[in-house]
Amino acid sequence: MLAMTTEKFLYFAYGSNLLKQRLQLKNPTAVYKTTAKLMNYGLTFFITINPKTSRWNGAAATIAPAKGSCVWGTVWELGVEDIPSLDRQEGIYKALNVDVISEDQSLTCRTYLLEPTAVPSDWDMRPSPQYMDVIVRGALQSNLPEEYISQLKNIEHNNYSGSVKVYDEVLKLLKTSY
Repeated sequence: MLAMTTEKFLYFAYGSNLLKQRLQLKNPTAVYKTTAKLMNYGLTFFITINPKTSRWNGAAATIAPAKGSCVWGTVWELGVEDIPSLDRQEGIYKALNVDVISEDQSLTCRTYLLEPTAVPSDWDMRPSPQYMDVIVRGALQSNLPEEYISQLKNIEHNNYSGSVKVYDEVLKLLKTSY
């Protein structure tokens, strides 16, 4: 009998997919590998669709070149069969490969970035508190550095207080996983 082998790839998550339960909503093969940092990039927030109708009711995390800065995240290993699902989840993001540093090794990972486009000047470019809660929970779950978690906790949000479907789904999973 032939052994089945599944091709794998590494994915660097720095936003809501830091949280295992969020990522595994649509990508069940995801396995935590390590934490890592992406050098010469900074974390920022942007939105390309009306924030009031977006998935998280606010701006989304993205990375932007920033010499001397770094973005901490989680490296996940996924089966290549999850690439279409991950691409759909990331939707408006562009996939690219980046080299991240974990301990003393460099890893090449797939990640996603939101390319800035022209948007109405009255759009609020802050994330929702629900989105930030998932990011911070993921940072804590992944044991990212305390200083970085503190920075995440201090990101100003848009005070959205309505229901966020994906947030509600994640909270249900968190309640059943403990």
